[in-house]
Amino acid sequence: MIPRLDATPDQIASAARRVMARCDELARVTSTPGRIERVYLSPEHARVNRLAAEWMREVGMTTRQDAAGNQVGRLGPPDAPALLLGSHLDTVPDAGRYDGIAGVLMALEVVRLLRAPGPDGTWLSPFPFALEVVAFSDEEGTRFGKALLGSSAVAGSWSDEWWSLTDAEGTTVREAFLDFGLDPGRIDEAARRPSDLVGYLEAHIEQGPELDRRGESLAVVSSIASARRFQLLVEGEARHAGGTPYDMRRDALLGASEAALAVETICRAEHHIIGTVGQLEAFPGAVNIVPGEARFSLDLRGEFDGERDRVWNAIARELDAIMGRRGLRWSAREVHSAPAVFCAPLLQEVIGAGIASTAPVAPPVTLFSPAGHDGMAIGAITDVGMLFLRNPDGISHHPDEAVSTDDVGLGIRALAEAVLHLAAEPT
Repeated sequence: MIPRLDATPDQIASAARRVMARCDELARVTSTPGRIERVYLSPEHARVNRLAAEWMREVGMTTRQDAAGNQVGRLGPPDAPALLLGSHLDTVPDAGRYDGIAGVLMALEVVRLLRAPGPDGTWLSPFPFALEVVAFSDEEGTRFGKALLGSSAVAGSWSDEWWSLTDAEGTTVREAFLDFGLDPGRIDEAARRPSDLVGYLEAHIEQGPELDRRGESLAVVSSIASARRFQLLVEGEARHAGGTPYDMRRDALLGASEAALAVETICRAEHHIIGTVGQLEAFPGAVNIVPGEARFSLDLRGEFDGERDRVWNAIARELDAIMGRRGLRWSAREVHSAPAVFCAPLLQEVIGAGIASTAPVAPPVTLFSPAGHDGMAIGAITDVGMLFLRNPDGISHHPDEAVSTDDVGLGIRALAEAVLHLAAEPT
């Protein structure tokens, strides 16, 4: 028998309002007045960790900041395996206030709803596992250009190469650790053992318009996209803008621009393959010089690794053709690669059951996530499940990012019900 969630509509509504108010409160913790920006190992990171710890203690959890700067709250005995709930508190520049943040705060409300009173006035986990809320510290990779640093440390996949990464001011990750009060020599202490974990559940706004278009509030996530990122260089010849006729030009910027259009054409013809050129620079960069060099980025994502790689090969062939016609040379340096992470069937089932408890008329929607999440790293050590919340118009990584209080309430109920369904599983 699966226990029912013992929560009234008023309790759920109050929890949702609390999440929205705290999203607003965290939005005021920013390094840039007038817009939201919080990066890894910054004073703003420390401030939101302190707030998160305060809210964790409020629901009866013990708290700690781990060796990578992630904030962790725990409800349950220290020797029990833990079900992780959470998301991240860092942001991109000029961010919205819900990406990641809503998931951490919703997890705290789930703990509030599910906790059981202990004999001495403390709160206990009512399950054969502990409940932990994790506020990951660097999902976005804004400061050092490498995403998932906090969750990678938890997964035990920290690379010593990352210590030498630098931010815009030339500060290395190692130096930033020391400035933050962390000991680089203890980074391995952040790693969790698979045997100590039950799984990982994350609620997150959908960073796209599918739920909004369907008129649905919640969705089960089937997988998190595979991704590859490249920095590309196009080399031509810089010459005088006025004196060089078109038949003698080897314009690197035009070659890169044509390449960017080719990325769009190729990816639009594919199912669930998304390619984005987000950066484009021309050198020497003067108004009266034909660009002799251009550099641009490519972010390539797909539901399946093989399809993603096949599309990259098609893009590379088209770049060969473009640069050959224009008398240019091109090269690519891969700076990020991550395989697709598939959500565990059992965790998809319990999240689906949680969603069905909020809207029993139709089967829950299932979507794949083209955006990356901390679950990509955590999937290396435990099963991962995700719940999407509707994001009106699908806009994210932008101040207009939104979610409704009603949908947050439905998400809190669905996530709590998912935990109850998981607890009822015989294994």
